[in-house]
Amino acid sequence: MMNNKVLTILLIGSLLMLLAACSQNTDVSVEKDPKDTIIDNEPNEEQNNPDAEEDPVVEEEVIVLPSQELQKGDQGEEILVLQKALTKIGYEISPSKVYDLETVWAITDFQIQSDELWITGIYDEQTKLALEGFLDKESTITPGEGLPLLEEEYLDDDTVVIGNPYEVLSLVNKQHALPAEYVPSDLVIPEVRFPFVEDVPKKQMRKVAADALEKMFTDADKESLDLFAQSGYRSYERQDVLFASYVSNHGEEQANNFSARPGESEHQSGLTMDVTSPHVNYALVVEFGETEEGIWIEEHAADYGFIIRYPKGKEAITGYQYEPWHLRYVGVKAATEIMERKITLEEYIEEILTN
Repeated sequence: MMNNKVLTILLIGSLLMLLAACSQNTDVSVEKDPKDTIIDNEPNEEQNNPDAEEDPVVEEEVIVLPSQELQKGDQGEEILVLQKALTKIGYEISPSKVYDLETVWAITDFQIQSDELWITGIYDEQTKLALEGFLDKESTITPGEGLPLLEEEYLDDDTVVIGNPYEVLSLVNKQHALPAEYVPSDLVIPEVRFPFVEDVPKKQMRKVAADALEKMFTDADKESLDLFAQSGYRSYERQDVLFASYVSNHGEEQANNFSARPGESEHQSGLTMDVTSPHVNYALVVEFGETEEGIWIEEHAADYGFIIRYPKGKEAITGYQYEPWHLRYVGVKAATEIMERKITLEEYIEEILTN
């Protein structure tokens, strides 16, 4: 009996010791090698370095093209915006804030390559819209494909050959000649009256000038005036023949007062039209300036972008006699100032390039 009690006590003691050992094993933490520990929320290098800067987000500059008309000699911030736009579509021009000869060339070349634009070298509303189209589509152009960038070259000691003959503000005179090979690519026949019916080259003008001439004739008709177009485009070769004939009949010195040497004639530019009326028997004579048509022309030519190229009293500057019939297209902006101030194209160009 006694042995059974002892055995029971021993069993209970062993059980208690076993339970105590298990409890101790449960409370013991197992230490791991730090190298085996994965920490999910460890900050990265940039979080550890408060001085680290985020990469800046570069926003592309939005170019808002000028809304006003711009031309050679203009200056200001709007010119810089225009030059940036031209650079973005492929022209490598210097940002100068001046509508310089390089900018004139880029605009002219762009207009030539854009078939629907008038070729003038002047930044106008239609050119603005065409440029915006290129910028919106991120299109580029091949510079010089329409008009190579050429420097003016001296023909002789006194005369330079114009590098950009398409510009409507190009100065053509005895010191500035058109290239012998220059034939405007945009010649058309304006829908106006001529005192002859033959389809000859002298009926032609460049598109921008022809359109302006048509508007002028339409308005002259409303005033019951009898305007006729007499002589427009004339090639280098044709001018050579005419000048040689005048020299033969009048001598070179006298001939050079009323006719131009080949290359120096504005008629080759395609921007000129001689006009006349029945009141002077369709002739090109100074008396035309005294007719109703001649007086109206002097008062209103600038409204359409034309000037009387060889005005009275300016012979020493232009090098030619007074010609009230000789109209030259330069654009409304320039024509208005020239005619209102009664100056010549020579004086106007000198001022805008030196101011």
